[in-house]
Amino acid sequence: MTIDLHTRLWTSTEQFGPPVAAQMRRRKIDAWEDHSADPEDHQQAMEPVTAAVLLGFESKLLGGSIPHEQIAGYVQRDPDRLFGFAGIDPKANTDPTTSLEKAMGLGLSGVTVNPAAAGFHPTDTRAMTLFDACQHHQMPVLIECGTVMAREARMEFARPSLFDEVIREFPDLKIVLGTFGDPWVEEGVALLAKHPNIFADISGFTARPWQLFNALLTAHQMGTMEQVLFGSNFPYVSPEQAIKTIYSVNTLTQGTQLPSVPREQLRTVVERDTVQLLGLRREKTAPAGPQPENTETSEQETTS
Repeated sequence: MTIDLHTRLWTSTEQFGPPVAAQMRRRKIDAWEDHSADPEDHQQAMEPVTAAVLLGFESKLLGGSIPHEQIAGYVQRDPDRLFGFAGIDPKANTDPTTSLEKAMGLGLSGVTVNPAAAGFHPTDTRAMTLFDACQHHQMPVLIECGTVMAREARMEFARPSLFDEVIREFPDLKIVLGTFGDPWVEEGVALLAKHPNIFADISGFTARPWQLFNALLTAHQMGTMEQVLFGSNFPYVSPEQAIKTIYSVNTLTQGTQLPSVPREQLRTVVERDTVQLLGLRREKTAPAGPQPENTETSEQETTS
């Protein structure tokens, strides 16, 4: 079993907001446009995995949005294998729980927030209201740092340690740190070591083997590898490429006296049942707008 926790689709990079697109052009990063982010390519890329999560996005600060309806529409193409996470910006909503309820009504299974992109402190009152509702509804939250996504992003709000208070306040809320909280990886691992309900995915490191090796080695030495989850970061990297990168990380230190990450632990990251671990579930309900034929009526299910 392999669950890809971190994938995305979009119609245009402008959905992340003009500042993000401008940053990519300034840095001459062509991957956003060169890598196709359409449903057909996603379906083909996901063939090696058991299930995959599609992430939404919302940032009033950057003027970007991949709305709930779009994510729900993608999920309906393959509801047995896809889960959707709603992108919610607490500052863009007077009451973010309204946005959460809408996402749940569309059959989405979790929430993703980006404090840096949206410009909110993790303990902002509206953010805490959202986290409280997510804990109540048993909806996991994936935190994206996104510190390099735009000059306008608020990097000071992206540090993993800022979530320590959130976790203490909501001990039953399952939180995933995207890319270990990069660039504060050691801080992210320390958070994992402190709190058993916190996890980290490897998504942003699948194209950076040296950084992946160091993150995994730190997690191994801190005894937190059971909290590390697989994510490919599609469309930048396919699951197949990401899996190859994970299994080959120890080749970077061959012929040296540097320590390695036990292969068995690498295998457990790839094969971990993230669906069960995070308690992912969906409401079988049709999203707004045109849908495929034979859409099933509303009924809660848990996939294992």
